[in-house]
This record gives sequence, C-alpha cells and structure tokens, in this order.
Amino acid sequence: MSTIDKAKLWLSDTFDQETKDAVQLLVDSNSPDLEDSFYRELEFGTGGMRGIMGVGTNRLNKYTLGQATQGLANYMLQQFQGEEIKVAIAYDVRNNSKEFGKLVADVLTANGIKVLLFKNHRPTPELSFTVRDKKCNGGIVLTASHNPPEYNGYKVYWNDGAQIVPPHDEAIINEVYSVKFEEIKFNGNDDLIEWIGEEQDDVYIDACIKNSTYQDVGKGNLNIVFTSIHGTTYTTVPKALEKAGFKKIDLVKEQMIPSGNFPTVDSPNPEEPAALEMAMDLAKITNADIVIGTDPDGDRLGIAVRNLEGEIQLLNGNQCNTILTYYILDQWKKQGKITGKEFIGSTIVTSDIFFDIAEKFEVDCKVGLTGFKWIGKMIRDFEGEEKFVCGGEESFGFMTGDFVRDKDSCGSIVLACEIAAWCKANGKTMYEYLIEIYQETGMYYEGLINIVKKGRDGAEEIQNMMKNFRENPPKSLAGSLVEEVKDFKEQTNFVVSENEKHVMDDIPKSNVLIYYTQDETKVCVRPSGTEPKIKFYVSVKEKITSKEDFQETLKVLEAKIEEVRKDLQLN
Repeated sequence: MSTIDKAKLWLSDTFDQETKDAVQLLVDSNSPDLEDSFYRELEFGTGGMRGIMGVGTNRLNKYTLGQATQGLANYMLQQFQGEEIKVAIAYDVRNNSKEFGKLVADVLTANGIKVLLFKNHRPTPELSFTVRDKKCNGGIVLTASHNPPEYNGYKVYWNDGAQIVPPHDEAIINEVYSVKFEEIKFNGNDDLIEWIGEEQDDVYIDACIKNSTYQDVGKGNLNIVFTSIHGTTYTTVPKALEKAGFKKIDLVKEQMIPSGNFPTVDSPNPEEPAALEMAMDLAKITNADIVIGTDPDGDRLGIAVRNLEGEIQLLNGNQCNTILTYYILDQWKKQGKITGKEFIGSTIVTSDIFFDIAEKFEVDCKVGLTGFKWIGKMIRDFEGEEKFVCGGEESFGFMTGDFVRDKDSCGSIVLACEIAAWCKANGKTMYEYLIEIYQETGMYYEGLINIVKKGRDGAEEIQNMMKNFRENPPKSLAGSLVEEVKDFKEQTNFVVSENEKHVMDDIPKSNVLIYYTQDETKVCVRPSGTEPKIKFYVSVKEKITSKEDFQETLKVLEAKIEEVRKDLQLN
C-alpha cells in the first residue's frame, strides 16, 4: 500500500474531525511530512515507544497511544484474570503530556482497569517507586526523556516497578499490533481513577534519603547549584536535599519553571555541557562546589565539579558512576555489609572500570544490554539470592539500591552531594577523589561519537553501516590489534588469535558490536533505540600512579580516542 493510500485511511469516520482535517491538509499540500508520517507504524519497542507528535501511523498521537494502551489492557486482562488490576500513570513536562496521561487513563478505565493518576507532572523514577509502593500491576509514564520538544513517548512498567522485559515485552507488542484503531475504547470511567498528589512525593523522598545516605559529614558547608532544566525534578530534588541536611542550595530559577518548550536551552540533555551553562554561570557567582542538572523526566543527572584548575567541569556518565559506585561499596565494606553475595549492575556499552571496582570490593558485576530495564531484570532474577547494591550506565543514569527499579536522579543526587561534602571536609574535591580511584583501577576515559541519520533514508543508511561493521571489522584501532569481536545480534564472540567464534548466549540478542583490542581499548557500535543515530562508545585505558600524572595521561587517552575515530572513518 502506498503512503498516500495509508494516509487516506485516516480520513474515515474512525478518526475525529481534527485528525481528519490535519491529514487532509498533508494530502492536499503534498507536504514532505506526509511520507515520514505514514511510511511505517511507529515502533512499539521492548520498553514502549517514542516519536514526533502529530497525525499519522509514524507519529505519537491519540490513536497510536490508544492502540498501545488498548493492547496493554488486553494483555493485562489475560495475565491478571479475576484480580482488580491497578496501573499507575505519570507524565513529564512535555507538551501534551498531561493530556496524553488522561487519554491513556481513559483507555485503561474503559477496559475496567483502575488507574492511579498523578495530578501533575512527576519524575519517571517516582512512577517506578509508586508501582511498587502502591502494589500496582503495572505503570506507564508519558515522556521522551531528553529528546527535542517535538517528541513525546510512552514507557511501560511491570509490577516489579521495572520496565517490561521478556516474556512480557514481546507478548505486549503482539497485542498492540493486533489492535485496530476502531477497536480502541476511548470512553473512560473516571470512577476508576485515584488521583495522586504531593503526599506521594514525601514517601518517595524519604525512601531516596534512606537508601542513598551513609554519613553526615560537612553537609552544611557544601555549596550546591541545581537546575531541573524546565523538567519534573523541581518537585522533588530541592526538597530531598534540604531534608537530607544540605543548607546551601542555589537554584537556577529561570530553569525551575516547567516547560515542554525548554526555552533556555537548545537541548534539555544534562549530558551536554551547554544544558548546564546557566547553572555553571551561577556557580561562578556562588562559588559552588558541585553543579547538578536533570533531564525533563528526572531519571538522568549531570554532575559538574571543580577540576584540578578549580574550574567547574562536567563529568561524563562513567566518571560520575565510578565515584558513586566506589563510595557506596567502600561504605558497605566499612559497615561489614559485604558477604560475597552482593552485586552491582552495568551494561555492555558502559566502562569496564566497574569490573575492576567490583573485584576490589569482592562483589559481582553483572552486565546487561543497554537500558536500565535490564538492570531491573537482574534485580528480579536474583532477588532472594544476591543483594543488589547499585547500578549505572554511561548515559548519565544511576540507581542506589532497589527501592526504585529504574535510573533515579533524586537518590543519586543526594548521594553525590554527600560524597562532595565528605570530600570537601577532607580537603579534596570529587575530581581528586576520582583520580585516587583511577590510581587503583587504572585510568579509563570514554568518548561518545554520534552519527545522525534522519528519516527513512537515514534508517537504511544506519542499517548498511551496521552491516559493513559486522562484515568488515577493523583489524586494529589506535595502533592496537583487535583481539575480540563480540556480535550480540549473532550472539558470537570471535577470538582473532584462535580464528574461532564462541557462542555468547547469556545476554539476549541485540544489534550491537563490540571490538576489544590488546591494550584494552573497547569500541561499542549500536543504533540508538530512541533517536535517528548510530552510536560509537569508545573506552581507552592507561595506568596512572599519581595526581601529577593525570593531565598528561588524559592527553594520551584523548589522542587515542581521536585515532579510533580516524580508524573507523567517523567524520
């Protein structure tokens, strides 16, 4: 069926007049947006979906959201027969998120499912916490994380508070794709809605403090700058910091105003220094020790601290998580809580430094695919057998304990500020603490290279790039021979010296390649699951013996990453 024919199906009486008018305009004007809006169905992936808002099968709108929710409702009614089914729903600050939240609630209640709906926008980790706290069968959050303003999204959680994983994910996807638009039940029953307000914030914040604090040292003397970058954490983080005992908290007031347009930044992504520019400017005035920012739905956090020159510098996700993980395990060891049955969680694209840290403290480091749902699955799989301590991934996500089953900026921020206060009280910065850790583990340094390829042609180009890297792996990177090629799609590990492939089926299939070289350089290649990008995660390592060696070692590592870029011909 041609794209124009697909579009004309949306002119039937199944769709409301506003939708029909918008589609007719695309058809009549022969708009270039017509092709991208209808050439495919918006993918409902293994955790949900994310896309540009607008009319069409490849857009996020009333009907694609309704289809997803009807499919989810059908599956839950099968899985929990005879039970009162409860689903918690939260939404972030994005345009239409609140309306979408009520829309999704209506579809669920129209199917006889009780809904616990937040009255206003709240962070994603609070939704994860609430699913467990309120003993819900599942949860939904309307968010597109740190994507540009034209995007929104839909994430599904199961009764353990983690995002859906096998076998539920594939089963839900099958149900979603079997739903016809005319089968969606939109006429909700408000009697089945229980509204959730600020009282839940206090329960969540108390849990964050309980699970993320270890000692009370120097909290009154730490200068903090915080920004929610127009996102949801204005509701939780300042209150959590005050309740945890921090006294000097300066907020970037212009960015504490929630807005789906994110008016003061080009991108509301705390991974990018530009997103924290206003916070860093305020830090110069207040002489802050630490600067913190969160993304719109409040699961990711960016942390900037004073470097060796005294300038505020953004840590990358691996550096941040290295500090948090090492500190937690050190505290657990001092408290005699490590018995040999504990583990930390990481992902295949995250730095291998976490294996070194786990070995030092005699705990296990379990690794899953990209995304915190796989860390959530680890917790569930080993519940009662091994104790989960903490987990993180390179994309600025971390979780302390298992009270939240997704990355959680609030608990992580409370912990980070405790570490910063402890460091300051002991005459050093968090940056110097990081260098001390590197002296034990070796110094790791990472670079992320994103290649953007938009639209249908871009998606095909990304597929071809993955095919080429799979069929023609590099022989060497930055002057070091490639000794292993891990292919998670084929579930094989090719050991070059043996000229042999070994089966690698302990992790589910995924379109990811990893190259390891003899000098411990690691390069991961994967298409983004949420953006039109192919990503290259580069990790390099060198020994370091003192703080005085740091800057020179950093230059060596930066040069090595640039060599990898050239070897892979990434411009």
